[in-house]
Amino acid sequence: MSDMNLLIDQYYGWLRDKTAWKSVGNKWVEITAPYLDRNNDYIQIYLEKTDQGYLLTDGGSTITGLLQEGCSLDSPQRQKLLNLTLAGYGVAKEGDCLQVNATSDNFAIRKHFLIQSILAISDMFYLAQPHVTNLFFEDVRGWLDISQIRYSTHISFIGKSGYPRKFDFLITKSFESPERIIKTINNPTRNSVDSIIVDWVDTKDVRPEDSKAYAFINDSGRDISSNALDALKNYEIKPVLWSDRERSKNELAS
Repeated sequence: MSDMNLLIDQYYGWLRDKTAWKSVGNKWVEITAPYLDRNNDYIQIYLEKTDQGYLLTDGGSTITGLLQEGCSLDSPQRQKLLNLTLAGYGVAKEGDCLQVNATSDNFAIRKHFLIQSILAISDMFYLAQPHVTNLFFEDVRGWLDISQIRYSTHISFIGKSGYPRKFDFLITKSFESPERIIKTINNPTRNSVDSIIVDWVDTKDVRPEDSKAYAFINDSGRDISSNALDALKNYEIKPVLWSDRERSKNELAS
């Protein structure tokens, strides 16, 4: 456990040291976070002091970027998933801008939620092939239904850090098997893998001792780095490649 605490301290130290702040004009501060988007650019958000506290926004870059790259969000299914994701992080959408309001007391967690929502939306909606109509989350849910695996969706746990940690599916404990928690990775980048690892490390100690974590990975038309798979395994997260999902059916259904 001491090694795990050291890893957590190193991660938060890296996050603090690699976050850059710069004044833009008279009222905005540009915050560059050490997370790469789908184009390998660092994520940037903007901070404004208001009468009520602070406003944090992405300036519309997340949704505008997706639209410019041909990822339409017009369908009811995608709008529903977008709204569910934003609601899960407590993020509002004003026009194309994603934003949150914060006070001095909750600034850190509100900033964290905005950045995590940007990563989640980019991952869910960035489709490698324009003609692909089903989102990976929906594919996984459909497979769970067909496989008659019971589950709940969009689950949030308060981690050891005090931050809520979101997971895509929860399969509750049965007589045969422990609780199982699932996250999906549509676009397997280092950011998405690191995010899942931190979520699980922060959550593991506040869940039942025998709880298990799974990461469903979309490997359709792509090779998945062995480094990504090894990183997940090192933190006791079982990677499940979409092409090999049937191997995990029995243990998830039990």
